[in-house]
Amino acid sequence: MIINGKKNTKFDSVVSNVRKTSEEVDCSGASVFIIHDDRIVTEEYWGKHSKEPDSRRIQEDTRFHVASVRKSYIGFAVAYAVNKGYIGSIDDSIIKYLPPNEIAILNETTIRHLLTHTHGLKSINGEIYREFPSGENWAYRGIGINMLTQIVKNTTGKSVAEIVANNVFKPLKFTETGWYGDINEKLVDVIRKPNDPNWTTSKSTDGDRMNMYVSSRELAKWGYFHLKQGYVNGEQIVSNEIIDIATSLQSPNSIDAELPQNGYLWFVKDLPARKSEIGGLVPKGSFQILGYTGVTLLVIPQHNLVAVRAFNSFGSPNGFDYLHDVRKFGDTIMTCLLN
Repeated sequence: MIINGKKNTKFDSVVSNVRKTSEEVDCSGASVFIIHDDRIVTEEYWGKHSKEPDSRRIQEDTRFHVASVRKSYIGFAVAYAVNKGYIGSIDDSIIKYLPPNEIAILNETTIRHLLTHTHGLKSINGEIYREFPSGENWAYRGIGINMLTQIVKNTTGKSVAEIVANNVFKPLKFTETGWYGDINEKLVDVIRKPNDPNWTTSKSTDGDRMNMYVSSRELAKWGYFHLKQGYVNGEQIVSNEIIDIATSLQSPNSIDAELPQNGYLWFVKDLPARKSEIGGLVPKGSFQILGYTGVTLLVIPQHNLVAVRAFNSFGSPNGFDYLHDVRKFGDTIMTCLLN
């Protein structure tokens, strides 16, 4: 059970780190939320929902656009489908679970490849191309995510949103997490460049689009749910096997060891990898997810810690090294722990 701990100065440098990032990216507000040893030890909010002078202030129930952090919820839905037998194996070919087609380019691509960004597929104007043979490289492409949400729906008969709501959100009484088709006052305004090609909106609330908003405190509780292997408030909410397969290393052995390593879409820490988004000081067994908005959820089981940072930016300004920045976030946490 998470309880409110006495706020202390142990993680002040993490707050300073996130404040510095918030000044370097184009945002109007941010937050930091840390759970350590089952206690909320850091909870900070600053700024406003938008750059308008009368905008609502960032606060406990503010919901940030989490962008690719949504993939952790999709990963859970796939793990659920595997655990319940809807998906036989993640080493099955994706054509087994997608509508019949004659696209030979999909041959030799498995669900494991989709989950670990090693599928080598790319979509340009609706046409599917192959960048590299599946399992031989790593590339972050949206087509793999779209296929995974479709596979979940095809196999279970339920959407990603339904699966996570029924199995997690409702039992844990989450009310500040979801996919939103309409804007409301609790959602931040996403600060972005005009006509940014990466920005999309949708009316869909099935969990298949990039319109997910989550409060910092519920994102931290989502991480805590994973930290505790699904055992929360004295109850095993879901099978610990679902959490274990989602957050353990699933990347094929055939890729270069310096490439990012993934579980079920989560980035996981195994052997040191130069291109990993997880800081070098963060220990093996940790897992993290990062969004295009800079929103980050880091779970460090070895230290019983969950950390969230959130911004309402979208993308990075010229010259900003987002990979260095997010690695620094994790390393700053570790410095606080080790000191």
